[in-house]
Amino acid sequence: MAETALSFDRYGDIEPASPVVLSVPHAGRDYPLALRAALRVPVAALLPLEDRHVDTLALAAHGSETMLVQRVARAWIDLNRSERERDPGIDDGADKQAMPIQSAKLRGGLGLVPRRVSGVGEIWRRRFEGDEVMARIARDHRPYHAALSEALARARARFGVALLLDIHSMPSLTGEGGAGIVLGDRFGRSAGARFVHRLESACMAGGIACALNAPYAGGHILEAQARPAAGIHAVQIEIDRALYLDAALDRPGDGLAATAGLLRRMIDAVADEALAMPAAIAAE
Repeated sequence: MAETALSFDRYGDIEPASPVVLSVPHAGRDYPLALRAALRVPVAALLPLEDRHVDTLALAAHGSETMLVQRVARAWIDLNRSERERDPGIDDGADKQAMPIQSAKLRGGLGLVPRRVSGVGEIWRRRFEGDEVMARIARDHRPYHAALSEALARARARFGVALLLDIHSMPSLTGEGGAGIVLGDRFGRSAGARFVHRLESACMAGGIACALNAPYAGGHILEAQARPAAGIHAVQIEIDRALYLDAALDRPGDGLAATAGLLRRMIDAVADEALAMPAAIAAE
């Protein structure tokens, strides 16, 4: 039987060249035929779900690190949601017992398979059978997380510590103090403070205002992958799209190179921190 093609791209060698692993889960621009056939709105209405061209930004900043970039659109399946966050409003396979207390995201229609888009409303013209969603989990969700886990384990084995940077983009936060970058460490649970401090310092040196955990503290990827006590740390990075996209927030803009340079310095800063850490401290 032919091997099923992966729905993400992997960059870097199997044997990691850096303790830093990069993840770009929400920038996918591939919209499968089955997705398009089930829509009640134009594909363009789904663009607000994308971290628009943050993969282009991450690739411009990428060096030798292991990096995973999802190709399939978030509307198909959201890698930053748990398998249990299945929406009974659209998914016949959703088990209310598995998620007795629904998250705010799930209640708002942003579960494992998004149901609503802000400003658009409901996006599907039919419900999905449980087996349909399970097929997406098996083909897209689990392989991405398995590959991330393997990359982090290899980095931890080689360097004594591993750090996942989960890269996203966000609308401008004019009402939140104007932060251009938001770092999320699940309120200190997913990463050592020394890594967060290095990232904050790099932002400050680059002249970009930085916030911590507000309004984005990190999602399922951090929850699933981070094990600081075992030397595997994880931080979510949200980057203002206005920093690197054009005025229409649609295509890469004049700020791409400078923002990629800043992201590169952030990666270098935490790699330096990781490589300087004794093994006993790395796993504290």
